[in-house]
Amino acid sequence: MAAPSTKPPRVRPRRRRDVLAELLPRIQGERPDRYESYVREIVETALKLLRDGTGTGDLKLLNAALRELRYAFKIFAPYRHVRKVSAFGSARTPPSAPAYKTAKEFSRGIAERGYMVITGGGDGIMRACQEGAGRERSFGANIRLPFEQEANEFISKDPKLVTFRYFFTRKLIFVKEADAVVLFPGGFGTHDEGFEVMTLVQTGKSRPMPIVFIDAPRGTFWKTWLRYIHDHLLRNGLISQDDLSLFKVTDSVEAAIEEIDGFYRTYHSSRFVGPDFVIRLTHPISPELVQKLSQEFTDLLVDGEIVETQALPLEREQEPELDALSRLVFRIVPGRAGRLRQLIDRLNREG
Repeated sequence: MAAPSTKPPRVRPRRRRDVLAELLPRIQGERPDRYESYVREIVETALKLLRDGTGTGDLKLLNAALRELRYAFKIFAPYRHVRKVSAFGSARTPPSAPAYKTAKEFSRGIAERGYMVITGGGDGIMRACQEGAGRERSFGANIRLPFEQEANEFISKDPKLVTFRYFFTRKLIFVKEADAVVLFPGGFGTHDEGFEVMTLVQTGKSRPMPIVFIDAPRGTFWKTWLRYIHDHLLRNGLISQDDLSLFKVTDSVEAAIEEIDGFYRTYHSSRFVGPDFVIRLTHPISPELVQKLSQEFTDLLVDGEIVETQALPLEREQEPELDALSRLVFRIVPGRAGRLRQLIDRLNREG
């Protein structure tokens, strides 16, 4: 008879999902279960980096990006239901410049309408916007550069100031948190942000929002830029006529504020629910206007017509706080962002 083995019994390792099932309830607290699947995927993706033999540099990049995005999400979360405007312009603009005074005036006016202002937190136009809006209605999204960029005194040491290591995470926050974007005269960075936001809205990768290029009174900075857009992009067929509806160029602070505030007069927000495009409304509209929109924008519809309805089941599950809003639901032709903006403008004028 063989002697009994002295080796300890083999313990079958627990599956990763079982470990996460034990860990997540301890962390999530009162958060609904629907959030757990997303966090589970993030953790599992992170673990796969080890299996993939990901290099140290890539791991450091991903770790830093995830950490600063998590922190930014945390800072913005308490203000989720306050509309915000991301503002761009040159850090080199002196307080004596007309553009500085215009940025300050605009920010004061939009803050009085209940909006908050997000800037890069630095000098120039950024300082002007935060001086106008005031500390309480300002966010700063600063960037760590090889040369020092100090936060301006209107946002310095404020809890709503976030400093980013990477431009791409900072850009994500500027667009994700914005309900509108305004651009004052600026250099490479300002043009980069302006074209990127327009591209994201044009391609449907960002939700519809007002994009306003603001000159100082009688200024020609953006007027000259607009002439280039017409002469070289539109004339050569590189953009469509409808794409010009995605933005506005003005030298009037009042017109800029109205462009933003008026955008949310009847339109509230929008999203896809499966194949259906859903526009949420601040108030119900007449059946006559719904029919009129269906007839006028038939080129925007894949088939059928625009229907006014209540929240769809998936919306009730994912965004119950918006249940009370009426909806317009239709199947939208892809790649028609300019035409969609025209529909939203008509809805706001007549709704």
